[in-house]
Amino acid sequence: MLNTKKYKGGRFVYENSSIDDVFTPEDFTDEHHMIAEMTEKFVIKEVLPVLGKIEAQQFDETIRLLKKAGELGLLGADIPEQYGGLDLDKVSSCIISEKIALGRSFAVTFSGQVGIGSLPIAFFGTKEQKEAYLPYVAAGEKIGAYALTEPTSGTDALAAKTLARLSECGRYYMLNGEKQWITNSAFADFFIVFAKVDGQRFTAFIVDRDSKGVLIGPEEKKMGLKGSSTCSLILDDVKVPTGHVLGEVGKGHVIAFNILNIGRHKLAAMALGMAKRALELSVKYAKERKQFGRSLTEFGLIQAKIADMAIKTYVNESMIYRTAGALEQGWKAGSGDIAQTIADYAVECSINKVFSTETLDFVVDEAVQIHGGYGYMAEYEVETLYRDARIYRIFEGTNEINRMVIASTLLRKYSSGEVNSEEEQARALVNEAKRLSRIKSLFWKVADAIRQRNAESGAEQELLACLADMAIQIYAIESALLRTEKAIARNGMAVEKQKINCTQVYMQEATQQLIGQLLNVAAYLHDEQLSKMGAQNLEEWVCAPLVDVITAKRRIAETVIRSETYTG
Repeated sequence: MLNTKKYKGGRFVYENSSIDDVFTPEDFTDEHHMIAEMTEKFVIKEVLPVLGKIEAQQFDETIRLLKKAGELGLLGADIPEQYGGLDLDKVSSCIISEKIALGRSFAVTFSGQVGIGSLPIAFFGTKEQKEAYLPYVAAGEKIGAYALTEPTSGTDALAAKTLARLSECGRYYMLNGEKQWITNSAFADFFIVFAKVDGQRFTAFIVDRDSKGVLIGPEEKKMGLKGSSTCSLILDDVKVPTGHVLGEVGKGHVIAFNILNIGRHKLAAMALGMAKRALELSVKYAKERKQFGRSLTEFGLIQAKIADMAIKTYVNESMIYRTAGALEQGWKAGSGDIAQTIADYAVECSINKVFSTETLDFVVDEAVQIHGGYGYMAEYEVETLYRDARIYRIFEGTNEINRMVIASTLLRKYSSGEVNSEEEQARALVNEAKRLSRIKSLFWKVADAIRQRNAESGAEQELLACLADMAIQIYAIESALLRTEKAIARNGMAVEKQKINCTQVYMQEATQQLIGQLLNVAAYLHDEQLSKMGAQNLEEWVCAPLVDVITAKRRIAETVIRSETYTG
């Protein structure tokens, strides 16, 4: 379990953590395992048998399943008990998001309901608003949707053109505008709508579907996730009572951005679930498929692909549940300011989103490759996973904008004098711990160079993206390293060979890539000191004992092939 010290978001780049500071999947309680089993059983027994109908947009099945999920309590993880929810810890909520991913299009509908569609009310609503909506959300009797994106504003949410004007009587607002790509819109009972009061004050509203002037556009024709509903929402002189203003007038950005932060972490957990499924399908297919009289799993290049998929998934899983544990710590230690508590972990949520969705794309692409021509055929599940996965790098803010969030937030923290480097404590994997410490030092050298060039504003996004990639890899490497060391402390090195191999291989390959990026940045900046540091670190790491990556990957693949599923 975690210690009682509150983890403050973003500090991983300048503070050293111990194994007692992080939550790992090996820390799951009996209740966590029960929730995982219940969610997975719900998807297998209830969702998958009717997935064909869902993919054909027979939304009556979708609505029925949401109510069934409500009966099981799966919709109420983040809703307080007094409003009909279960008020589970953030790890449990994360587990549900991961396991529901097996339901593909239904998982997106589910996520819209439990995440961005209802959390604005759960976290920022008044008592009356919570009483009016949350019990029905938890039961699946009311379905929510989140309406932020517009035809001319996506990531730049504050450029929204939807307008709200207070009526002369002062009892309601008149809303006019159009929202685009709204998940669950075909059957949503209410929408969280963002509009500018008098064209200036960005504000959140709860808009009921049956309000006069609410119009729903036709279903969009999408590349993937065909079983989820995606339509436009048109607001034509819609009267919204003043009691349906969510939060404060002019403070809609506080709700919008913090809900997106939480949404990014939930999305990362879903991407993890999809990646595990793609790996499982690949291993089972490769074991059955024969070429030249041999199973595909006997070929070295197929083993390498399986190993790479497993390694990235292990690192991804380590990051996601470390973050879930940190969120739970923050929630318990918070002062009641939910917005600030969520904002504390904005960097970690963005890191999780970027890493997990890009890992998913890598894994599903390799899954199709392992399936060969069959992977391109619609009757094979990996073909659907490949199409479904592509939107995840765009959902909840593109990965490009999330990289800007990561870099700019850390630069802001750094410039405010929060940096506090400490000597690395004793570690089980000594060489890896020293290398991680070196990477952290290099991160701040790059940050210094960017600040001296006055590039924090985003004028040179390539530099900020490089800094973000360094931060992402620091969090990824440290999360895997701490998880592995925690497992070693419990079970010994002989038992945890798979974790050790995954961690060492990932770290060696990731650091090699990072040094290459660093040298490219140094060349652009004409920074001789940075170039020298990069070259020196590269030389030292090459001369140091290197991990035998080929043998390690063979061992990783052997373990996964033997179990026919992801093994952490």
